Amino acid sequence: MKGSRRNGYSWIFAVERWSTDAPMTVFGRSEPTSVWSSESTNGPSNLKQRCDGVSRSMSPTTIGSPAALSGWQSKADKQSKVTESLADLALQQTASWFIKNQEGDGHWRGPLEGDTILESEYLLICGWAGRLDQSTMGGCVNRILTEQLPEGGWSIYPGGEPDPSASVKAYLALKMCGCDADSEPMKRARNAIKRAGGPWAVNSFTRFYLALLGQISYSDCPAVPPEMILLPDWFPISLHRVSAWSRTMIVPLSLIWAFKPIRRLPQDMGIEELFADCASETRSRSIGGNDAWSRFFRIVDAVIKYVDCLGFRPLRRRAVMACRQWMLERFEGSDGLGAIFPPIVWSIVALRAMGCSDDSAEVSECWKQLEGLLERPDEKTIRVEPCRSPVWDTAIALRGLAEITSPSTSISTSMSSAVDWLLEREVRFAGDWSHRVKAVPSGWCFEYANRYYPDVDDTAMVLIAFSSWMNQQNTVDESIASRRLSFVKKATRRGIHWLSAMQNSDGGWGAFDRNNNHEILCRVPFADHNAMIDPSSPDLAGRVLEAFGSLGHRVGEPVVDRAINYLCETQEPDGSWFGRWGVNYIYGTWQAIEGLRAVGVSQNDPLVRRGAAWLKSKQQANGAWGESPASYTDSSLKGIGDPTASQTAWAVAGLVAADEYGSSSAIRGIQWLLTTQRPDGDWNETAFTGTGFPEVFYLRYHYYRISFPLIAIARWRASLGIAGTKQNQGQFAVQSRSSKVYEEVLA
Repeated sequence: MKGSRRNGYSWIFAVERWSTDAPMTVFGRSEPTSVWSSESTNGPSNLKQRCDGVSRSMSPTTIGSPAALSGWQSKADKQSKVTESLADLALQQTASWFIKNQEGDGHWRGPLEGDTILESEYLLICGWAGRLDQSTMGGCVNRILTEQLPEGGWSIYPGGEPDPSASVKAYLALKMCGCDADSEPMKRARNAIKRAGGPWAVNSFTRFYLALLGQISYSDCPAVPPEMILLPDWFPISLHRVSAWSRTMIVPLSLIWAFKPIRRLPQDMGIEELFADCASETRSRSIGGNDAWSRFFRIVDAVIKYVDCLGFRPLRRRAVMACRQWMLERFEGSDGLGAIFPPIVWSIVALRAMGCSDDSAEVSECWKQLEGLLERPDEKTIRVEPCRSPVWDTAIALRGLAEITSPSTSISTSMSSAVDWLLEREVRFAGDWSHRVKAVPSGWCFEYANRYYPDVDDTAMVLIAFSSWMNQQNTVDESIASRRLSFVKKATRRGIHWLSAMQNSDGGWGAFDRNNNHEILCRVPFADHNAMIDPSSPDLAGRVLEAFGSLGHRVGEPVVDRAINYLCETQEPDGSWFGRWGVNYIYGTWQAIEGLRAVGVSQNDPLVRRGAAWLKSKQQANGAWGESPASYTDSSLKGIGDPTASQTAWAVAGLVAADEYGSSSAIRGIQWLLTTQRPDGDWNETAFTGTGFPEVFYLRYHYYRISFPLIAIARWRASLGIAGTKQNQGQFAVQSRSSKVYEEVLA
């Protein structure tokens, strides 16, 4: 990546000379920490033998003893120029960065960047609604043109191949905004689209945009009948059998399909030339695969369309009213339907199609939420966010700061503000998840407000952050934060109970619902966005296990044992784990190791050893790690890509969790992070390392490049024996108390 090696190794020596004599204003020294060791197990099936921490008798090995430190230092000197003072300086700089960038109410929110599909769709919906604004239009057009590939198309992540849907939407948006079809960028775009299969190679969502603007017929879109909302749960294709995200898409889209609103563009703004370039046979390109179920559902799709054309719609009015009511209910307490860009857009169209005026309360609120997603990184560019990520960003930042031992007063104050903010965001409302799960409502969503859709991932990360913060309270005056600590303990009890109830029958967790894994739904024509179901994933299982482990739960508890078995079953032959919500196998492997170790699985367990070995095998010559989203489509590319700060941090954190902190791989990874850090505490990273929907949509979390290196460096630094034993003992005390609470809750 550009800029990732700035200043080179000469910077190391300069910083070392400066920082050696610098006062340690953020970090204090204390007694050396103790790290627990255990004997190797016989295999993954014996869960009782996996526990090497609190859950069975052990003998401590003091890493900070003179002999141990001497041996480690000798090894480290041969492998790395990294010093304790340099690591402390890096943590100090990063902590200062977070304090400087914290919002007044205590939270953090970094920009959340997607591909140009978002800017294109924003322009298309504004054009359809007659709301194109010149300044907004210019900013979006600038972003689209800036991201155009040299060969002419647009990709869905930096370094990716041209994507037909992204390219067609960008081309249409540019033409609608006045770009000359004969200009050089547009000529290159046409050629790229033709090579990618033409306009008929686009996905379902793109077809609906084309139909809205009169470029194709609604008959060329998959049928999404509103009557689906009336189907009972036992029916194979019902609303609550699809994922939460698809649910928020299907309901407004079904209204659009029922009313078929059209605003035809003038001919000079349309994309007739793209269709003219297509071979005649490409128009019949079917949506979906060629397996038996896909062919069956295409027949069903054709039948639905035929019956609809005949006008036989006995339940249509009832279904439309049910869809409308469903949408309006979920507007309440949320930043728009689902609090994400696509459902908000479709809500506007659906409400307008049903007769709501543009200045009605419902539509006006949708526009307000949509325009709140506009970011202006500079004076000439507008970037549209898919949603906002304050809870997620705040939880990760809090967790990172809480990993710092002996924090300064400013860090402690910053963390307390973040804790208060997160406490206020707990979702204690029975949302869509309660349709299948009976539990006391608790959890956290991703966005500022989305009360129907708290999710497992955010809830687990918040609980980990709370646990890390509670461990820190052993180093400060507890009387100051006793009331806050009480609130946190109560929230963690509720959160753990909710996570337990959300566990799938296979032992893993999905993001929003329980047992949302009906594979047959992935064969319907509408399913080409790759998000129709919400099955278990190893990265989520690992994170939830980490949350459980951080609060004292260990091997032998049913919820924990089922999750470990799930990770046993999903480990790849090479030792890695798939990452559903981050790119990709580096993310999944790190999180699986973290989870296993947190609940007491031995560092010598084959699961952990094979995972750590895979991480080490993917380290690059410069000491870093990187992986491209291309690994989702080509497994031979797993663990391969340009180096990034976030992915290097994940790998290092995974090695530290596996007790590999003294290995040459971990040290070289730390060295790379320290030597590439900017003077302001930030890192350079432009890659998309977050995942929305594999193979369809990827994300760049701008704070990933800062928060995860903070965590990795702090964890590595503490593992050297510099962190005090008092902190670790306090951690175990909190875990023990929490475990008793957990037992009471489950009883």
